[in-house]
Amino acid sequence: MNRLRIIWILIAFFSFSYLSINFLLNYNSLENIEKRCMNKFEKDFKNPLGISLEEWDLILDLADNNYLKCIGMPQY
Repeated sequence: MNRLRIIWILIAFFSFSYLSINFLLNYNSLENIEKRCMNKFEKDFKNPLGISLEEWDLILDLADNNYLKCIGMPQY
């Protein structure tokens, strides 16, 4: 009975470890990071009405810099 319990505990531990590593690799993949950052900063890229072109350029530059910072690209 003790062997069976130890085997089940080992199976549960290794299964949990495998699923955790698999989740972290998937969560930190480049595609998923880009999707999360794009969803986060998508609202910054929408053009509100009544804004001058210069102000809109500043908003786009700020949103672009925030997006690049989010995905981990170096800033110049």
